[in-house]
Amino acid sequence: MAIEQAILKFNEGYDWIVDIDLERFFDTVHHDRLMNLISRKVNDGDVISLIRKYLVSGVVVDGKLEATPIGTPQGGNLSPLLSNIMLDELDKELENRGLSFVRYADDCIIFAKSEMSARRIMRNVVNFIEKKLGLIVNAEKSQIVRPNQLKFLGFGFYFNSTTKLYTPKPHETSVLKFKYKLKQLSKRNWGISLDDRIKKINQTVRGWVNYFRIGSMKTVLTRLSENLRVRIRMCIWKQWKNARTRIRALRKLGMTPRNAYMNGHSSKSYARIAYSWIMTTTVTNARLKQKGLVSPLDLYLNHV
Repeated sequence: MAIEQAILKFNEGYDWIVDIDLERFFDTVHHDRLMNLISRKVNDGDVISLIRKYLVSGVVVDGKLEATPIGTPQGGNLSPLLSNIMLDELDKELENRGLSFVRYADDCIIFAKSEMSARRIMRNVVNFIEKKLGLIVNAEKSQIVRPNQLKFLGFGFYFNSTTKLYTPKPHETSVLKFKYKLKQLSKRNWGISLDDRIKKINQTVRGWVNYFRIGSMKTVLTRLSENLRVRIRMCIWKQWKNARTRIRALRKLGMTPRNAYMNGHSSKSYARIAYSWIMTTTVTNARLKQKGLVSPLDLYLNHV
């Protein structure tokens, strides 16, 4: 919803963005300010006391308990809710100023129609955040950008010359992280069964594609899907281990006895074998799908 709202604003002409980065937000929340905001809404003293205890309960670092005089525990179930309570004051201030914005947790972007307006908004909002909320704005990461320079919630944006509209896509860094994760899950030296490997890969693929499904990524996922299948074939070739097992497996998958014998004794690298007809005509895409491997591209196209 946040990405859809951002796209709507870009296409309405708000193509200058004030991207405000709160420095270590969860680590710098002021307890007294936060408790003051909570007490305005909550009348139950026990609940307020419990929240206070949660905030000052401390964290364990390298086996030692450390005090937490400021901040909220990252990863805690209550922290996202407390962050929204803290930043509700920011939302109201932006609304009172008549500004268009989108905020998701501590990620906030504000829209403007000119660079001059964007600079004025940046000065005023940073002043409010630091003076009124007592939070720290990261001056290096906060910026004024155009949509095609923005990274927001893992998404990037580009101007579609065909539709004449801005369109979301997974940001380059998000794609690189996804590729790296798939690479780790498809390492040949990881001692895990093929079924368990595919299960873990599928979990990662489904989560990533479902998150970015509103973005344009057919070309990216075409390459990723092809590369993933190659890496799985490399893992399978290695799991067959020796010539005897490879010959038997290739024959079982439909290769002639002569070809199976010749290729089973091949000394080519794992990558060359996986890319070649030896594996693509035996461990076919259809067989990998039958084995349970989810194609990122197919999953995406089913959502489109």
